[in-house]
Amino acid sequence: MELKVIARIHTDFTTKFGIPRQSGLVSELMGEIVFEPEYRQKEALMGIEEYSHLWLLWEFSEAKREHWSATVCPPRLGGKVRKGVFATRSPFRPNSIGLSCVRLERVEEDENKGLKLIVSGADLMDGTPIFDIKPYLPYCDAHPEALGSFGQEHKDERITVEFPKELLERLPKGKQNAALEVLRQDPRAAYQKQPDYVYGMDFAGYDIRFRVRENVLRVVDVVKTNDLGFRRVK
Repeated sequence: MELKVIARIHTDFTTKFGIPRQSGLVSELMGEIVFEPEYRQKEALMGIEEYSHLWLLWEFSEAKREHWSATVCPPRLGGKVRKGVFATRSPFRPNSIGLSCVRLERVEEDENKGLKLIVSGADLMDGTPIFDIKPYLPYCDAHPEALGSFGQEHKDERITVEFPKELLERLPKGKQNAALEVLRQDPRAAYQKQPDYVYGMDFAGYDIRFRVRENVLRVVDVVKTNDLGFRRVK
């Protein structure tokens, strides 16, 4: 069975670190879906603007393993509690397929790339291959009474963020709110929280550096990743 890549999404995340743990958690995050040449046909998108949300089926292209495991350790449980792989959304699966629900903001036409979709709330890394796009249907896709296990228990977790104004203003104005909300989600894995360690998060062409003390995340520097002599935090 062969899956064809129909498009790729472009986002502000060039690495996995900092990407929200689920789609829709940070509505300010914008993404651009560009179709592969074979699928740049206007007819393929006829009627898509009649929907507010879309399902994306995509590949965990940066999270592949030769062998799969029947159990995994979800980061939200501290990386110490095992759950069945099919009872989680772990990227390490028999088939590395991801599923995300995004909001369709608009359809744009690009002289070189054809029609492209501008979406918000995506939890995908820049360049992620997309296998399929389907409309979200609220009458059958939404189940408010559904049980969410440990994911539901941690859905409202936030961390206090201190982002000094002079550092925040180094980011483009249109990226500032998104960066703040991503940081409030606490980008650190639950089992990799080192006190006083300086973390670096690649976002929108900048390296946002922060440390966490007593459950307060404080940004200590913002550096352009294309600056001469730029080095990542180790």
